[in-house]
Amino acid sequence: MTFEQALLLILLLGMLVLFSLDRFRIEVVSIAGLLVGHALGLYPADQIFTGFASPVVVTVVEILLIVQVLARAKLFDSLAARFAASGPSGFQVISGISSLTGFISIFINNIGAFAIALPVALRLGTALAIPRRQLVMPVSFAALLGGLVSLIGTPANLLVSDALTKATGASFRFFDFAYVGLPVAIAGILLIAFRVQRLFPDLDEAPATASPATRRIVVERRIPDVSPLIGVRLSDCPARFGIKPHALIRGDNFVFGPLDQSVIAAGDVLLAEGGDTVFAGLAAAQALMADAHPHGLQPDFTRVEAVVMPESTLVGSRIRSLEIFHSRGVAVTALAMRAPRIEGRFLDLQLSIGDILTLEGPRMAIAEALEESECLPLASAASSEPASLSWRPFALFACGIAASAAGLRPDVSFAGVVLVLALLNHLNIRQAMADLNWPIIIMLAAMIPIGQAVATTGAAETIAGWLSLVVPITHPLFGIALILFLAMALTPFVNNATVAIVLAPIALEFAKAGSHAPDAYLIAVAAGASLDFLTPFGHHNNTLAMGIGGYRFSDFLRAGWPLAVTSYGLALLLLALFWL
Repeated sequence: MTFEQALLLILLLGMLVLFSLDRFRIEVVSIAGLLVGHALGLYPADQIFTGFASPVVVTVVEILLIVQVLARAKLFDSLAARFAASGPSGFQVISGISSLTGFISIFINNIGAFAIALPVALRLGTALAIPRRQLVMPVSFAALLGGLVSLIGTPANLLVSDALTKATGASFRFFDFAYVGLPVAIAGILLIAFRVQRLFPDLDEAPATASPATRRIVVERRIPDVSPLIGVRLSDCPARFGIKPHALIRGDNFVFGPLDQSVIAAGDVLLAEGGDTVFAGLAAAQALMADAHPHGLQPDFTRVEAVVMPESTLVGSRIRSLEIFHSRGVAVTALAMRAPRIEGRFLDLQLSIGDILTLEGPRMAIAEALEESECLPLASAASSEPASLSWRPFALFACGIAASAAGLRPDVSFAGVVLVLALLNHLNIRQAMADLNWPIIIMLAAMIPIGQAVATTGAAETIAGWLSLVVPITHPLFGIALILFLAMALTPFVNNATVAIVLAPIALEFAKAGSHAPDAYLIAVAAGASLDFLTPFGHHNNTLAMGIGGYRFSDFLRAGWPLAVTSYGLALLLLALFWL
């Protein structure tokens, strides 16, 4: 191994660790890694920003612009209403909404499919009394599975197609991924729909009309004069009332000291964590009291739950700095966090992807603030923009898909769709560009030169040589099995685009070493990068699902391991049948 290769591997390992920790914004890590790679001499200055002109990045931007138009159309809400009217069973609802999500994900990115299908799923759950925990995880997994089927279903597919083009001059066709992806998606959706009712039975939680009993929220509430908490030691709160106290404020000062010596008094303010239904019960018993809201008597006053999406401008902000809500008279009254880190008071809490805000205030003000901040409401909220029921955007998108399937480059065909949507006033490009998921786009563009360096420095050849000592890669099935395993092992901890960027050059070296066609190896990379079911932080969809559904880390392991094992075996069989 050369010194240059060692530096590249150290850089990649460091970036993968930072990505998996989820403590820093992915675009910051990516740009930092990009600049460090140039400083180390891994690529010249004129290649630093070539990723931003890559057809992969351009196509992703175009798809995201089109998705904004499709998301405003209430076509799927109408279909769901008709479906609910037919009186389906629980399994039919779960498998049906999961299949719809998977179908949407074939043509748009995973997060977009999840964001479109999730409100529909929650409305179906409320109408048919299906627990939320039986719906959210299948929708998340179905969005990942649907992305396996087409060239544009996930950035990983576009990336491996780009790698094939650079290696051989030919790219994958639009539905080449379907030979493996479609059977795996169908089997996976049916399997998770069958298992989820047994993993999360009705008796374990509250009905779908309430938030899941297992969801833990953080609140700051005042102790009224009649509260049964008066005179109770903080150390007794978990056992007696089911809440975990984090801070007790008396006047303007924190009450310090051991929990077993701190006693609650009337007028105190308690910062605590617990189940949302527990706090609802304490409020009904007048044990805790929220401060009166100035808009509480207005006729349009409402309460809305909303999840912080990956592209949200709120990520990393503290509640006290959310002027987008405060200036509109909207109060944040509770926060469901994936991993609460309590420092100071409630207003000092910092928001992360997947956190769920409980908002109270004027209905229209909440809707406007959520739209501006790129947060997804989990209940119906009035929209400041009228919904479009036109079929024209769907027809134009279908034309773009047909053109891509016929052989036209995806970035060219979808550029035409964007242009026509803008000319017909379905898309305001200036506003839509501001609303894009820029962290993902920047991460993709920044990682592409680093991925190319894996090939140009010879690091991919070196790694392939090491792995050949473990697996006889001269037989294609063994090499493909190893590549698929590596992709599936990495993707629970690192986003799938990064997995594809890192592993694609290694897969090409595997094919070269065995004198095999590279197609099967690259399909294995793309498939493995999207089969992410074991952790809540490998893919943003799972992160969002964890907060919305109130799941624990172990729930993903319990639900995901049969799906991962089945998908691996079936994908390997299909790769052998269709690509070898």
